[in-house]
Amino acid sequence: MALSEEIRNKYQAVIGLEVHAQMLTKTKAYSNDKNEFGSQPNTNISAITLGHPGTLPRMNKKTIDFAIKMGLACESDIAPEQHFARKNYFYPDLPKGYQITQDTTPICTGGKVIVKDGEGVEKEIGITRIHMEEDAGKSIHDIDPFNTLIDLNRAGVPLIEIVSEPDIRSSQEAYNYLTEIRKLVRYLDICDGNMEEGSLRCDANVSVMLKGSKEYGTRTETKNLNSIRNVQRAIDFEIERQIIANENGETINQETRNFNAVTGTTTSMRSKEAANDYRYFPEPDLQPITVNQEHIDKVRSTMPPLPAELFKKYTQELGLSAYDAEILTDQKEIALFFEDIISNTKNYKSAANWLMGSVKSYLNEKAVGIGEFPISASRISDLINLIDSGKVSNNLASQKLFPAMLESDDSPLKIAETNNWIQDSDEDAIKNMVLEVFAENPSEFERFKGGEKKLMGFLMGQLMKKSQGKADPKSASKLINELAN
Repeated sequence: MALSEEIRNKYQAVIGLEVHAQMLTKTKAYSNDKNEFGSQPNTNISAITLGHPGTLPRMNKKTIDFAIKMGLACESDIAPEQHFARKNYFYPDLPKGYQITQDTTPICTGGKVIVKDGEGVEKEIGITRIHMEEDAGKSIHDIDPFNTLIDLNRAGVPLIEIVSEPDIRSSQEAYNYLTEIRKLVRYLDICDGNMEEGSLRCDANVSVMLKGSKEYGTRTETKNLNSIRNVQRAIDFEIERQIIANENGETINQETRNFNAVTGTTTSMRSKEAANDYRYFPEPDLQPITVNQEHIDKVRSTMPPLPAELFKKYTQELGLSAYDAEILTDQKEIALFFEDIISNTKNYKSAANWLMGSVKSYLNEKAVGIGEFPISASRISDLINLIDSGKVSNNLASQKLFPAMLESDDSPLKIAETNNWIQDSDEDAIKNMVLEVFAENPSEFERFKGGEKKLMGFLMGQLMKKSQGKADPKSASKLINELAN
């Protein structure tokens, strides 16, 4: 049946996301096997990864610090003592047949992530828990037409799983939440956030209920969504599918579903009769972990400024627009470069304009990151200060000085002096040039004098050409108006 807007508006979606983030450690969670994407299949393995009898896991301490960082970023409580558990399941690509995870004592509990809802209003999404675990290997179905191939390089790679409360109410909110989570793990340098490589994956729990109802509907879980857009698409399909089923009097089964990115549909993978069917029991080979406040404070001291904190600073303290602040905080490297620029100039808007304009254009054209940009943040600050001092015009800086800075390590001032680009603010000299422009363009001058103010641009252009871009635009426009009257 086609779903009308009237029927859709009868229902409210209830959504919770489980995000799995592979941690950027050099080795795996419980062995010294390499944690490296793109290696030849089954090369980053050992007897421990293969689950041979008699092998024992050993904790990678870096994973604890990474999990603490994420917990602090989400304002979660860090558990002082944690235990590990075995999650038993048929894993064709995890040879020991169970996953080491955290069950009753996750490292982080509670917390929140602030996102924008569908109308752009800030909303708090609660965090249920963040826990550490290991990844399974990868089953490959598209190389051999008759067999499934197994690559165990990913088996044992450390993960954190970030579980949200069912506070999300639309696919757009889910999109915004996942975007914020990816931004956080990248700022913290704990995960590269590359969903296309599988280092960030998402499971979406979706149910629908009649608006005003106090009881949630039966939820389904759509597994292993590999892009933020596909998370949104899968949720939209599930919402519509469940509403239609309810309208037809059908029963929604608690089950795990798969998403087909080509068709945009979900299909049933397996039923899930109980919320917990993994037969957790304590991991006997790993000792409990104790985390004291001193260690938490030490981890906190290594964290960079976070995007929400910077967004607030840029909009409330520096007076930038929300649009500018959103772009500047989207990537940590860009935000930190901006921080370095404004440490040497107070013209925050100009700094934002240069970074979002000429600098980003260069990065896009060359397909490089800010780390490969040839001009340091301090030299961008010097350029802005040079413009603000009136020594060069913004136009000359953009068209001549900035390109020259890409080719030279000299200061903007030295480059401008060497090329005779220092702006001429001598009023007598500019006055003579204005009079020459009037004499050379008598028709345009008479029309401007008669009230055609749009000709100011033409006259200014002629003047800048005559002065080779060195006339001070403010003085020049003032003199043109004065001398024409």
